[in-house]
Amino acid sequence: MSYSSFGPESEGRPERPDGTARPGRRRRSTPGNTQRETTGHQGPQEHAADPGWGGPEAQQPGRPPGPGQAQPGAGRGARSGGHMPYSSDHAPQAGAPRHGGPEGGGRQGGGQHGGPQHGATQHSGAQPGGGQHSGAQHNSGAQHNSGAPYGGGRPPQHEDGIRHATTDPRGRRSGGQTGGQRGGRRPEAAFEDTQAMMAAQAGGPSGGRRGRRHESREIPPPDGPGGPGGPQGPDDGDGEGKPEQAGWKRFIPNWKIVVASVTVIIAGVFGMILVGYHSVTIPVVKQEEVDAQGSVIYYGDNKTVLARVGMRRKLVTIDQIPKHVQDAVVGAENRDFWTDSGIDFSGMVRSVWYTATGQQIQGASTITQQMARNYYAGLSQERSMMRKVREIFIAVKLNQQKSKQWILEQYLNNIFFGRNSYGIQAAAQAFFDKNVGQLTPQEAAYLAGRIQNPDTFDRMEAKGNMAATEERYRYAIGGLAAVDSAKYGDLPAKFPKSPKRIKHVVKQVNAGKKGYMVKAVLDELEARGVPEEEVQTGGYKIYTTFDKNLMDAAERAVKSQGNFGKYVTTSLAAVDPRNGRVIAFYGGSDYLKEQWNEAFMSQKQAASAFKPYVLAAWLDAGYSLTSWTPTVLEKNLPGTTEITNDHPMGTGGVDVIKATAQSVNTAFAAMGQKVTLEKVVDIAVEAGLDRKRLEKSLEEHKYLITIGSSPVTALEQAGGYSIFANAGKHYDTHVVTRAVDSSGTTVLKEKSTYNQVISPEAAADATVALQEVVKTGTGRNSALADRPTAGKTGTNNKNKEAWYVGFTPQLSTAVGMYKEVPKKLKNGKTIMVEAQLNGISGGSVPAAIWRTFMAEAMKGQEVMQFPPRANVGTPENIQPRPIVKRTPPPENNWGDGDGDNDWGDNGGWDNGNRGNGDVGCSPYDSDCGGGTDDLQLQGGGGMRGNLPAAPAATAAATAPSRRER
Repeated sequence: MSYSSFGPESEGRPERPDGTARPGRRRRSTPGNTQRETTGHQGPQEHAADPGWGGPEAQQPGRPPGPGQAQPGAGRGARSGGHMPYSSDHAPQAGAPRHGGPEGGGRQGGGQHGGPQHGATQHSGAQPGGGQHSGAQHNSGAQHNSGAPYGGGRPPQHEDGIRHATTDPRGRRSGGQTGGQRGGRRPEAAFEDTQAMMAAQAGGPSGGRRGRRHESREIPPPDGPGGPGGPQGPDDGDGEGKPEQAGWKRFIPNWKIVVASVTVIIAGVFGMILVGYHSVTIPVVKQEEVDAQGSVIYYGDNKTVLARVGMRRKLVTIDQIPKHVQDAVVGAENRDFWTDSGIDFSGMVRSVWYTATGQQIQGASTITQQMARNYYAGLSQERSMMRKVREIFIAVKLNQQKSKQWILEQYLNNIFFGRNSYGIQAAAQAFFDKNVGQLTPQEAAYLAGRIQNPDTFDRMEAKGNMAATEERYRYAIGGLAAVDSAKYGDLPAKFPKSPKRIKHVVKQVNAGKKGYMVKAVLDELEARGVPEEEVQTGGYKIYTTFDKNLMDAAERAVKSQGNFGKYVTTSLAAVDPRNGRVIAFYGGSDYLKEQWNEAFMSQKQAASAFKPYVLAAWLDAGYSLTSWTPTVLEKNLPGTTEITNDHPMGTGGVDVIKATAQSVNTAFAAMGQKVTLEKVVDIAVEAGLDRKRLEKSLEEHKYLITIGSSPVTALEQAGGYSIFANAGKHYDTHVVTRAVDSSGTTVLKEKSTYNQVISPEAAADATVALQEVVKTGTGRNSALADRPTAGKTGTNNKNKEAWYVGFTPQLSTAVGMYKEVPKKLKNGKTIMVEAQLNGISGGSVPAAIWRTFMAEAMKGQEVMQFPPRANVGTPENIQPRPIVKRTPPPENNWGDGDGDNDWGDNGGWDNGNRGNGDVGCSPYDSDCGGGTDDLQLQGGGGMRGNLPAAPAATAAATAPSRRER
């Protein structure tokens, strides 16, 4: 048991003989490993029975110590250092720490000296009584026991198990000697020696908690453990052992720890590499654009390129790439390609060094690594350690599982060279206008050098700075010589400068009228199941119906009639009636400025140009051209406002031919009533017009639909009239004849089916009436000098829209004009509304444009005649036919000479010359002199929005504008 001193004892000894605690001012630890007692002072009566500690000779509280006697509380300084020496041969003295025997436990963090197994120390010294102490054994060994608080241990015991006290604080002996004789030495000497030794070990005087100091004798070290001649004792924390390292050296680890740590780290890294390598597999999914090839659109001649759309790439096989082209790329990008394992360790080190020193940023990627990154999905272009490690693993496995030729082929087909060209074939065409198989070694070296940074080279070359280009070319051609010096060794000296390239012109695919053609092609492909995204990347060859020369002719024809102002718009569409091909059109001057295709998208009232569909329904119903029709309606037709004619026609009526030639509104309204409006709509739909628009016009305008209240486009009209030019057959209009994918498979074929809308005989008779429009009626301004033509004019009220639609057996063409002006609404919004065309009618400017275009289109074409009149059907006189006294014809009968109808069917009128030259005007031909035509609608002309009968203000506010669509 060990004790903590708080000062001098007032009375008594700390323990009874049986080891139980006595009251006092001393705080002590508990025996062994038991919890320390915390009970308070028990009273002095408990000490009376012990003469050595509690008797009257015991030192009184506060009495100063005698000469040579230790100061009460001495030794706390030594004890606080961690060790409390204790001799098993001496009884504990007042104020001195006790030392346990072999059973005792040392204080936690300190040491407790053990029993007699350690070496003994001889003590000698004079006492005031002259006694001599010799041969006393002193334990200098230390036994540590962290389980005993405050270093407490059991008191020393003899064989009888009873603890003996040899002296009291006053020097009287109280028991037998243990461990040696103390002849004549005063009893306090052992205690003083112990205290002095403890002070010496602590390096100076020791003091108690109250800071009192005393002097101690220096005791020579014993010949025990830790002393001279003895074994090294345990480090007791007092600084007498091996000196500790001070300063920064304390942080230097042992070399064994360093070696072990490095070994573990290296093993862990290699382990992770092995696990990562085996867990990574070559992807099976390619990137979406890895095989992406732009598509080529051709004109109708199947060889002239109209446009290239999408990614500029053309795939080739490794056999199509010359060996010197392969060597040039290998020499510039990866000279050890044919022998490496897919990665280049020396290149990686070199890349790290160059990048770290700031000399040059290098990627150190081999051709295999670049190919993997550009080819497989999941390997993005981002710069990250995980992506790089995965790329390395895949490159190694590719090198093991794929041939070098296969890797190089994929690489050369996917790498970017600049000028929007992907792959070596596209690059050869973009820079040298030749195929890859025609490249020279120096041209191959130039292209190989561009792989490093193609965009930068493009920008610098565009500015005329060729320094970087020439430097890279010299490196690439030097690499070519390094790959095979025997074959290419003389190239650097022979060709020191890069070869001449073709001039790079940035082309706008959609600039000018090309944009309208491309958009029409893409729209049709989309409608037939080939989306635009696929066209952009699928490498299609798309063959169209467009005639390049006639596209130019259409534009010239539109502009030939002069400029009518920025608000006047013209559209033109030409269709081959024999197959439905759109040969040419005019939809605008520049697609980049205006993406609205007038020919395909502008829907304008057909006006009298719709009447041929009523004529077709009439003939198809079994009624003849000789039928008599009214020029005046006695009453309004059901659900329709009053319909009149634009020019006086009398009251006697006309036959169907004259009604067509003179565009008589009342006649066609009556004919529509006879055959039913539903019949008329069905014929028009089968001819290619939009059913929804027709049915809406029928619902809203009733019989006004017979005189053209329904909106149409120029393309629809050109295709619709093909039923008259092609014996009643209608082919759907289209702009694509076929599409072939990158493998050479035809994925789209031209539509070859047709719809027999009316009989060939009905078509022939209708053509007779429509020829009369050109010969004697409102369309004489469209006549061609070298061949027969047929057609129909159309002008709505106030000349807001004007049409001429005509045809030959080979080509059907529609020309439309309208005017839109801006109008500001009350809410501040500006819309476009239709306005008067200032005297332009269907028989004037539109007919002249038609004639100009058709003269160019028919140049060199065979002159084909229309089929003769079939005279189908029976007369149906809606109005009674007047009885006319006929005059015998002259000897030369004009009617039989030019294939025109017999005079008896013209109603008895004579219009003079009926040839193909200049023609005279009938007395009531208001359109002959360029006047207005025929359609009379209440409240103004038609808008794009289908409501011609609405008041002008309402129509202006509700109809969508061309520029708003």
